[in-house]
Amino acid sequence: MELQIIQNKIYEIRGQKVMLDSDLAELYEVETKVLNQGVKRNSTRFPEDFMFQLTDNEYINLKSQFVTSSLSNYGGVRKLPYVFTEQGVAMLSSVLRSEKAVQVNIAIMRTFVAIRQYAFGYKDLKEKIEQIESKYDGQIDESGAGKYCYYENICSHSSICFWV
Repeated sequence: MELQIIQNKIYEIRGQKVMLDSDLAELYEVETKVLNQGVKRNSTRFPEDFMFQLTDNEYINLKSQFVTSSLSNYGGVRKLPYVFTEQGVAMLSSVLRSEKAVQVNIAIMRTFVAIRQYAFGYKDLKEKIEQIESKYDGQIDESGAGKYCYYENICSHSSICFWV
């Protein structure tokens, strides 16, 4: 299963990376209703930090971000969708015991790991940029162009400098 397909089904809600019940059902090749029934039968395995139901506002905000998505499946919903955190998705493998569920869970876990690795790489890059900015503070103008004086002796004694 392609990581990009799964990545496109991961959203950030309440500061957590989550997946919609309908997206998971699609990946597991079961009906959303079947997935949610399995979860309800095993509700003790799904505390609120593993799974929660969207509020009206969260659902509207999420739906408004996408022209076409799995949210269109919720056209005239009577119940708001559930979302699952990474831990909730991992717990689903113990509820949905098919070979397909196992393979999908492995792919989803790899996707969450890839997202974390990307985020850590981004954090490292951001820290390096901040270090460079602090080291060269005052030497970078508003356009982002560096100000370098190629002839320090001349610049320290006159107003002649070469700006890059």
